[in-house]
Amino acid sequence: MTAPLRVAVIGLGVISRFYLAALRDSPSMRLAAVCDSDPAKPAACPVPGYTDHVRLLDEERPDAVVVTVPNDVHLRVCADALERDVAVCVEKPLALDVAQGDALRRLADRRNVPLFTAFHRRYNAAVARLREQCAGSRITEVTVRYLERIEEHAGDDGWYLDPGRCGGGCVADNGPNAFDLLRLLLGPADTAPEVVAARIERDARGTDRRADVRLRSRTAAARILLDWSYSGERKDVEVRLADGRTLHADMLDGHPGFKGSLWHEYVGVLRDFDRRVRAPRTPDGGLAALRFVRAAYHLAETRIAECRAPAAAAPPQAGTGTGSGARTGGDG
Repeated sequence: MTAPLRVAVIGLGVISRFYLAALRDSPSMRLAAVCDSDPAKPAACPVPGYTDHVRLLDEERPDAVVVTVPNDVHLRVCADALERDVAVCVEKPLALDVAQGDALRRLADRRNVPLFTAFHRRYNAAVARLREQCAGSRITEVTVRYLERIEEHAGDDGWYLDPGRCGGGCVADNGPNAFDLLRLLLGPADTAPEVVAARIERDARGTDRRADVRLRSRTAAARILLDWSYSGERKDVEVRLADGRTLHADMLDGHPGFKGSLWHEYVGVLRDFDRRVRAPRTPDGGLAALRFVRAAYHLAETRIAECRAPAAAAPPQAGTGTGSGARTGGDG
């Protein structure tokens, strides 16, 4: 029988409890150590606890780490693990931006160490049923809705609302999960969906709270709707097929309570990560999701700039007057 992987969890924020529960029940992994900058959090766990992730890596020598620190620390923590040949499962997004994500991917490839981005919604039971219903049919349209009240989700993790630490707002945080679902449903035979338009609403702090992003792939149109100011929680996918059928997946169906669906999704995350560690690696979409985020922000800013730009004055037409009462176009 293959020995269980010794896994350390670095970062004990709001998402860590789902990983810890999945590790507790995993037949192929066991929790080896934990780390958080707040010493009270590691002290509450029944395994060795640290406040310095480098010390954890050097003293515990885990087979793999789960990284759930704020987005702006992903690069440093993941790189420190990869440089010690420790497999990495990192919460989406892979890094703060494309440049950081590309640096991590190159480091993982150079050292031949698994680097896995956790897109937990792809392991949702309703999404799995939707994929089965779509099998063999051509998808023409996909809409993903990802609506929540971010203050309810974040709890004490205030960094979510700091654009510098998060990488933005709802587009940077929820966008990668929504984009990954598009790629999952459209399949490898299609090209990655390309952002063609984006409208983003920000609060006074500059954090994007709502977004409407339009995409287009080789065969389908797609739309991602994000909202951090939604009263409650709505996470669903709607698919239109070429045969005229419209299919729907409610990712929260059967999971009462806020964030209730995450318990079974993170079981799927760790199961897939275990396979990636023990078998040959394949790209996991972390960089593609970061490119989506960059493109959405760029197009939204371009749209704002175009709206603010003054309209160019039309050149005077021959034979038209310029004084009061003069006609400025059209035939008499």
